[in-house]
Amino acid sequence: MTKEIIKRIEVKNLSKRFSADCKSSIGALSMFVNFITLKKEKKEIVVADNISFDVYSGEVLGIIGKNGAGKSSLLRLIAEIYKPSSGVIKTHGSVVYLTGMEQGIVAKLTMRENIYLMGSVLGLSQKDIRKKFDDIVDFSGLRDHVDMKVYQFSTGMLSRLNFSVMINCVNHHNPDVLLIDEVLSAGGDADFQEKATQKMEDLIKGGAAVILVSHDLSVLKRYCNKVLWFDQGIIKEIGLPNDIIEKYHNS
Repeated sequence: MTKEIIKRIEVKNLSKRFSADCKSSIGALSMFVNFITLKKEKKEIVVADNISFDVYSGEVLGIIGKNGAGKSSLLRLIAEIYKPSSGVIKTHGSVVYLTGMEQGIVAKLTMRENIYLMGSVLGLSQKDIRKKFDDIVDFSGLRDHVDMKVYQFSTGMLSRLNFSVMINCVNHHNPDVLLIDEVLSAGGDADFQEKATQKMEDLIKGGAAVILVSHDLSVLKRYCNKVLWFDQGIIKEIGLPNDIIEKYHNS
């Protein structure tokens, strides 16, 4: 029986602009002049400029572009962290947004306390976290440190903790839409990297509509059905991974 293909993400004529005040000085004289004249130099930052695309269930869309192109902002728009200036974004089904940044780790708390805190941030109940606790700790390989405060952890240990909580919580949700922003580097030794990569691969191939942002072009070639080249808020091109990545390389 053929599995039904569902449009999970719809982006139509999407634009997003941020406004920022640009001041060459913050001294008292400058503040006084601004107050008297009521003039402010405005700068508009465009992170999306009238873009449209769709992503279907089981499809993996990679996004490439230079730093500052707007890739992460686009994911945050789809995740409803940012609101569009204009246009429409529709997602159909449950949405999980993952970022490579440490999602809620508090340095003064123990690893145990952080697992409960981070699990809550990722939408699990305390009961669900208790059920997942041993799986998270075992996957991280940090059981000997579970009651240690994480400010004592190395960078690699923090990465392992972050990834272990994230991957176990996401598997619990079984999302319909998965937004991944530079998550595939899990830290730790070669053995941990290998099992982390396998977990991410299982997650990506689980049937969700996936958008994957990564500077590692080999990752995009490996997992994506198509690639979107994003540059200064516009879609330069979208198509097969090898074709788009080659054009991006040659630009």
